[in-house]
Amino acid sequence: MHTAGIRAVFSLARSGFRLDVDLQLPGLGVTALFGHSGSGKTTVLRCVAGLERAPDGFLSVNDEVWQDDAQGVFMPTYQRPLGYVFQEASLFAHLCVRKNLEYGQKRVPPASRKVAFEQALELLGIESLLTRRPESLSGGERQRVGIARALLTSPKLLLLDEPLAALDQKRKNEILPYLERLHDELAIPILYVSHSLDEVAQLADYLVLLEHGQVVASGPLQETLARLDLPGAFVNDAGVVLKTVVAAHEIADALTRLDFSGGSIYVASRTEPLGRSVRCRVHARDVSLTLQQPSATSILNLVPATVVDVADTETPAHVLVNLDAGGTPLLARITRRSRNQLGITSGLAVWAQIKAVALLG
Repeated sequence: MHTAGIRAVFSLARSGFRLDVDLQLPGLGVTALFGHSGSGKTTVLRCVAGLERAPDGFLSVNDEVWQDDAQGVFMPTYQRPLGYVFQEASLFAHLCVRKNLEYGQKRVPPASRKVAFEQALELLGIESLLTRRPESLSGGERQRVGIARALLTSPKLLLLDEPLAALDQKRKNEILPYLERLHDELAIPILYVSHSLDEVAQLADYLVLLEHGQVVASGPLQETLARLDLPGAFVNDAGVVLKTVVAAHEIADALTRLDFSGGSIYVASRTEPLGRSVRCRVHARDVSLTLQQPSATSILNLVPATVVDVADTETPAHVLVNLDAGGTPLLARITRRSRNQLGITSGLAVWAQIKAVALLG
């Protein structure tokens, strides 16, 4: 039954709530558990950590079985090679940052350590904090120390339970680049709980959407965000994530050109070097459609695409159109009247006019 990747089968009844999930997740990268409060995100994480025991449950992490009740296997939390970071970094108040970090590292025999002390410091940018006590740190600094301490246990799985929820926007913006670095530079799978679609769009490779303890959708981020049967989950936030590469800096016009499988888009001048990967968020409300390539328009970002499907929205006057732009999904939110006037139907070739592009990170 066990296989590479993460397999999690949990069924758990609580007063007024039932968790019932069967997940097959990637063994690398960031998997986001997304949903409203009470959807079961943290309960899944607690079951993975062994803090809650789902009867008849099963959990394997990259071929290691941590729970298999059918075989009488249940590894207690302290034996599971995982790191767990909560909303509040629960650092030891009486210890300086260095001692907090060493506490995490001491749990692992030297021969089994995968993350070096200096590497954790550099990844989280906390070299200058080593002599300070937790009470003198900002919320963002405390979280970075907490994540570094979790990494120094050399986990085979890192659990992040809304690590930015207690921070203001400035501190969130401060810590997100460090989370991106973990994603890019560490070969440790991460389960990331959030109810912020912006965070998910910036960090995740794979998305699990939970509602009332049930899995509503599970799949690669780009494909799952573009599904037309899920717009209610994202309310007015329907849109996609484009994975692009910095292709040119057009200095005279203060623009940067980003290339992706569907073509090119322009954004305000960026400082990233050529070849750097950049994620962009394109909201469905910022995409309009035309049947011919416009010759005189102020909209710079024009992408040829093919209509895949059309679906109703929660607003009767609007529909959502799923597009294929050279293998990259796009969503457009247009009026029902426009859909009828243009004859928008599956297989039709169109031009997507992208009015706004939000760079992530």
